[in-house]
Amino acid sequence: MTGNESRTDKYFGQALKRKEDPRFITGAGNYTDDIVIPGMLHAAMVRSPYPHAKINGINKDSVLGMPGVVAVLTGQDVADAGIGSIPVGWLLPELKTPAHPAIALTEANHVGDIVAVVVAENRALAEDAAALLEVDYEPLPSVAFAGAAVAEGAPVVHDDVPGNVAFNWEIGDPVAVQEAFNVAHKTVKVRLKNQRLIPNAIEPRASLAQFTPSSGEYLLYTTSQNPHIHRLILAAFVMNIPEHKLRVISPDVGGGFGSKIFQYQEEVIMLLAARLMGRPVKWTARRSEAFVSDMQGRDHETETEMAVDENGKMLALRVNTLANLGAYQTLFAPAVPTYLYGTLCNGVYKFPAVHVKVQGVMTNTVPVDAYRGAGRPEATYAVERTVDAMAHALGEDPAEFRRKNFIQPEDFPYQTPVALVYDSGDYEPALDMALNMMKYPDLRAEQARMKGGNKILGVGVISYVEACGLAPSALVGQLGAQAGQWESSLVRVYPTGKVELFTGSHSHGQGHETAFPQIAADELQIPIEDIDLVHGDTGRMPYGWGTYGSRSAAVGGSALKVALQKITAKAKKIAAHLLEASEEDVEHEGGVFRIKGAPDQSKTFFDVALMAHLAHSLPDGMEPGLEATAFYDPKNFVYPFGTHIAVVEIDTDTGKVDLRNYGCVDDCGPLINPLIVEGQVHGGIAQGAGQALWEEGAYDEEGNLLAATYMEYTMPRADDLPMFQIDHTVTPSPHNPLGVKGIGESGTIASSSAVANAVLDALWHECGIEHMDMPYTAEKVWNAIRDSRGAQGQAADD
Repeated sequence: MTGNESRTDKYFGQALKRKEDPRFITGAGNYTDDIVIPGMLHAAMVRSPYPHAKINGINKDSVLGMPGVVAVLTGQDVADAGIGSIPVGWLLPELKTPAHPAIALTEANHVGDIVAVVVAENRALAEDAAALLEVDYEPLPSVAFAGAAVAEGAPVVHDDVPGNVAFNWEIGDPVAVQEAFNVAHKTVKVRLKNQRLIPNAIEPRASLAQFTPSSGEYLLYTTSQNPHIHRLILAAFVMNIPEHKLRVISPDVGGGFGSKIFQYQEEVIMLLAARLMGRPVKWTARRSEAFVSDMQGRDHETETEMAVDENGKMLALRVNTLANLGAYQTLFAPAVPTYLYGTLCNGVYKFPAVHVKVQGVMTNTVPVDAYRGAGRPEATYAVERTVDAMAHALGEDPAEFRRKNFIQPEDFPYQTPVALVYDSGDYEPALDMALNMMKYPDLRAEQARMKGGNKILGVGVISYVEACGLAPSALVGQLGAQAGQWESSLVRVYPTGKVELFTGSHSHGQGHETAFPQIAADELQIPIEDIDLVHGDTGRMPYGWGTYGSRSAAVGGSALKVALQKITAKAKKIAAHLLEASEEDVEHEGGVFRIKGAPDQSKTFFDVALMAHLAHSLPDGMEPGLEATAFYDPKNFVYPFGTHIAVVEIDTDTGKVDLRNYGCVDDCGPLINPLIVEGQVHGGIAQGAGQALWEEGAYDEEGNLLAATYMEYTMPRADDLPMFQIDHTVTPSPHNPLGVKGIGESGTIASSSAVANAVLDALWHECGIEHMDMPYTAEKVWNAIRDSRGAQGQAADD
């Protein structure tokens, strides 16, 4: 299309292929490790092989004489340079925050903790020297599990965290909950573990730093989900330099899942090394490093209790959780098992009372922070496993038990007993669509026919709600967030009518380069080919808080919408002036501004853009140019929801679980791009199914990681998964101009619980097994079946 042509189609809602994909599938992506700066050095980390050890000494001379080795940096070098501790980004009352140095000075606190750094002329030399560096360790007592860490006499991880308890947190009314239990018709109790996960993004973390002494400016390329947050923390809290002297660029990023939100030690080290060496310095993680250095996820030990009345209506839920935080408090770590978990323990149900207690526990393991879903999958698992247990106890169908306890459409906005106010929802249609999609009655009939055979069937039903797009900033600030939760957008129209969008949000697989131009193309009514998105560079875009917690569309997209509305409002004023008409008489349709009733009198978007820059004829007092910036701070979270159903088949002779079918109905409000939404759901389901069936970041009791390679840490492959059946209901959010909600984490939030419920549904119907912890490996399932059948046989003999 040319600048003088109009268009009548709509891009919002179209399943367009992603604009960014051609460069990725042809190998033309530009990742941090692809970037080369002349004169660049390479760094390799020396990591503790012990879960807890005193560092008695480091012999730099053991490697400094090697050809190509430039320097060895230790914790003392960091301290001498005045580098600060890596801060915590969410504070709770009486939170214990032990120091987190970029390089350990006197103690290593987990396997993989950095104790020294070797800088050399190339990567191979740096890694060879790092392997040979002599470090004098004195092993100390250590502890890996939260329950063991709070036991009397447990090894202490940090002297300034007595008893290893970093915080105690609770929400809800314990008195109201106890009163409900006192009068309950039936109660159930479930003890469960939400096991630790290791993120495993396809691109390992990497950082490349450059320092310019003449200007005092730093440049950092890094694998970040939120470049401005990295710049803020590094400049103001760690490096102690003016923020405008640090530019952070996050180029193409190969997946994050939360693991690239945080401030890591390596980024600090690269900046310091670049300054000390006077040359650029790069580090890229090996996969083996990622296993012991990327922030890990989940790791809850939980007890839940539910009470119902004689009609099976829910009266109360009580949740007690030990949250393993690992060796250090990191960026969002205190928030994930508290405000992102406890506040979602109401689920989609009309509980009169809920009480949640969480104890955050330090251990000698890799730190735990946000991992796809960040608290919401853990809450969904706690609630939905307990709902199934109660349905079994009552002899009710799990789907129908959920239905009769749903919050109803007329109840919205709904104030939960645990602080949140759900903005909108209609849960029953999603349940009905999912049940019909999966032919639920037929599945139950098939399950009955298969009972007692060597293949048994399980059907897992879950209904979830999540809170995403954290907001507003004033509220999260009161809750302890040390950051805002607004987002920014800048729209720049050039004289030719071409447009660049700048967003503080960041794409690392979400499809922003397609979805955001879809929003803009409809508002400006120009071809999508005329619009490009810029993100990931603090030197080019306005300040923003990045991508996490499914906030990009709801918050970043809304900021973009507001900025676009400013553009069209100004463009309409210019068009009216050029047409010598009142603004009220001008309409904007198909990319053309026309006088109502006189369609031959018109100006194209190109005409207006050109005149805005030429400024030959503008309304009195109007400044030239066509550019607008918006900062959007939402009034509330948004609350996506849905129902997922998993179908598994278990071979009772081997214990092997096959995920036979999977269907879901999600509600994320209006779909900007259904193809991107479907891709996000596919990936989320695969990730959650991985947790349910295969993945576990297992440690021994002392803190040695037992799943440190892909030989021990099993992730789902394509042939492990069925074709997913996906559909949607649409309940717009009333709190943002697009009505959209998040979808990037929904699949993971729902699927681990759905698959877990399916496995346990099969085992309950076959063997009476009420609960087992994930992952449901063949060995674990086979042993459970064998033990239960042995117990049943013994009971029959007795």
